[in-house]
Amino acid sequence: MSLSASDVWSRLLERARLDLTPEAFESWLAPAQPLAIAGETLSIGVPDQFAAEWNERNYQDLLESYGPVALGHPVRVAFQADPERVARAQMDLFVAPPPKPQLTGGPNQPLRGLTARPPNDGAGFAPLSTRYTLAEFVVGRSNELAAAAALAVSQQPGHAYNPLFIYGDTGLGKTHLMQAIGHGVLTRSPDARVAYVGIEQFTNEFIQAVQGKAMSAFKRRYRELDVLLVDDVQFLKGKESTQEEFFHTFNTLYEAGRQIVLTSDRPPVEIPRLEARLVSRFQSGMVADVGQPDYEHRLAILLQKLKRDHLEDSFPSDVLELIAERVQSNVRELEGCIIKLLAFASLKHKDVTVELALDALRDRLSADGGGGGGGPLSIPVVQRLVAQEWQVTPEALMSKSRLKAYTVPRQIAMYLVRTLMGTPLIQIGEAFGGRDHSTVIHSLERVEVQLRTDPEFATRVQRVENRLLQE
Repeated sequence: MSLSASDVWSRLLERARLDLTPEAFESWLAPAQPLAIAGETLSIGVPDQFAAEWNERNYQDLLESYGPVALGHPVRVAFQADPERVARAQMDLFVAPPPKPQLTGGPNQPLRGLTARPPNDGAGFAPLSTRYTLAEFVVGRSNELAAAAALAVSQQPGHAYNPLFIYGDTGLGKTHLMQAIGHGVLTRSPDARVAYVGIEQFTNEFIQAVQGKAMSAFKRRYRELDVLLVDDVQFLKGKESTQEEFFHTFNTLYEAGRQIVLTSDRPPVEIPRLEARLVSRFQSGMVADVGQPDYEHRLAILLQKLKRDHLEDSFPSDVLELIAERVQSNVRELEGCIIKLLAFASLKHKDVTVELALDALRDRLSADGGGGGGGPLSIPVVQRLVAQEWQVTPEALMSKSRLKAYTVPRQIAMYLVRTLMGTPLIQIGEAFGGRDHSTVIHSLERVEVQLRTDPEFATRVQRVENRLLQE
């Protein structure tokens, strides 16, 4: 059965989301609309000729490269400007809102008195992703503060944590939390004016408004909002005129009790060439960070991804544990592994297994696999020195034997590999006779207990560790 233009575009977007920054994706690709498909050519409508040329120059080759995997055949993506938008006068691009009504309702009640504005109308704000809700967000130790603050803001916009500033590395869920706030507000108050925008889009619109003498419409567009969600504010650095306008927009919304949510890859004080008054404003509410997820958190994220896509039965638990162990960079990379492994299994006509995952994801797994940090320290070296200290053979450490003479040095070797090299649990298990990660965890715990309670044991382990560090 042939796919519709909408289906083809959705499949391409699913992969583009994993490779592009949220700023680029939401600013340029998310607002585009599939128009038609003829043969292998997919026509995509964008607001104007500038957007068409920008997408062709920056994203056309990338999107077309997804064709063989996402669709099973090549695809040509052609961007074209919306003829109605091209013919429309510049001032018509900015929809002036009706006179501002008096809002009613307390902090625990929906906002009232607002005129509904349909999503993605002439104002041109990118629509919120249906995937980015609080229900879909997996909370762990690395993001629990930011998630709690986002929930509070979604329930009481303008009252709880205003502004809310969320920072962290790329791909850790900042955009997800920000858009989840928008969904939460709109669920309680469907008439609320909620806008999600990246700083790049804000800057471009500001420049266009100055050039087109449309500053009044630009100011109304942003200063009549109830919730302003701004992604990647670190890109304000060095943009003096944009900072000036953003400062006044921020003040207008804040003084009116409207909610402002900001994200960045670093805290406000570390953004270079950012005016002190903006730093002060950004820090005046709640500043919350999102960090790298730990192993358990990464595993929970993978399980949530599979549940959302109804793929729970396609991935054995040992494959998920392998990915969670080896891929430690960010959430987007975890999801990318799932997609790549599914495509690889489909092309090879094989079930998803650990062996297939190691083959399909070798470029992603090797980077975080841990192997001695590039120096002489390695798992065989650890095994050899531990075996010498406990007077057994290195092969005994990899055997299935449960004799105490073998299990104790085996556990010590596992402990030293983990603590000195940071090697993932699954890789340690593979190196010690194909044991699973739960056995490795048990071994590490046993060694830690004995180190605290047996001085002689601790001295012997320390002796081996010193030798390893001198290797």
